[in-house]
Amino acid sequence: MATYTIIGSDQKQYGSVTADDVRRWIAEGRLNEQSVIKAQGDTEFRLLPDFPEFTDALAAKAGAGITPPPLPGAAPAAAGKTSGLAIAALVLSILGIATCGLTLLITAPLALILGLVAMNKIGKSQGQLGGRGLALAGVITSCVSLALLPIFAAMLLPAFAAAKQKAQSINCVNNVKVLSTYVLQQADDNQNHFPAATNWCDVLLQSHTGLTSIFHCPADFSGGRCSYAFNAQLAGAEVGKVNPSTVMIFEAAGGWNTSGGREFMLSKPRHGQFVVVGFADGSVEQVPEARLPELRWDP
Repeated sequence: MATYTIIGSDQKQYGSVTADDVRRWIAEGRLNEQSVIKAQGDTEFRLLPDFPEFTDALAAKAGAGITPPPLPGAAPAAAGKTSGLAIAALVLSILGIATCGLTLLITAPLALILGLVAMNKIGKSQGQLGGRGLALAGVITSCVSLALLPIFAAMLLPAFAAAKQKAQSINCVNNVKVLSTYVLQQADDNQNHFPAATNWCDVLLQSHTGLTSIFHCPADFSGGRCSYAFNAQLAGAEVGKVNPSTVMIFEAAGGWNTSGGREFMLSKPRHGQFVVVGFADGSVEQVPEARLPELRWDP
């Protein structure tokens, strides 16, 4: 009975095996048209299709596209290099969670795409690329991250809102500080007397052309031209005879050239529980809502 010697995927020789063994291995996908064998008595190895006795077995298996596994005793093929896309997918997916969602909208979708692309490339590489597990972990982690996005948003939105409110209150304090300074400068030019209350905005704007932004609080969404009012009781009063703790400029909702007293004070503070108030000595405070009734309005 004819026997054969076969070169396995590890480049080692295996045999002797019978023709029936060769046919069975072809059927099992262990041998294909690229397999190299040598018949007993031959001096050279040849491709399997060069042997007519195996033509029928190869024809029956043709088109299957199965890569033959190693023959018994053959060493496993060396693993391919790890896919860089797979590594990037995992790193980006973890980054989104590590930053508590700050970059999640960018990293998670990108990690998901890279992970899927990596898995596709690894599957088509015929063992040349590794890292399928990393790519799969990146895909799963990015999906979990996206699912947790509402939770991250619930955690971060209050912090963003508080930071925005803080910035707005600081801007408002600066506005009142500048307005108070301009009022006192106007008093210096008016023989040390406060300006008239009926057109105080016009007077200040005329002296400081182009500074319209200081009249508007960033937290005022009423659409009015001015977010502040002038204490009407200070109109024409002599600066040196006015109590320094008297209200001069305060947040109001009246509009341009608004003047008056406590009745124009905001019913609902724009900055949480605080109202920005400028006093006759030029100082500015964020006054808690509970302290508003204690403010001094009479000169």
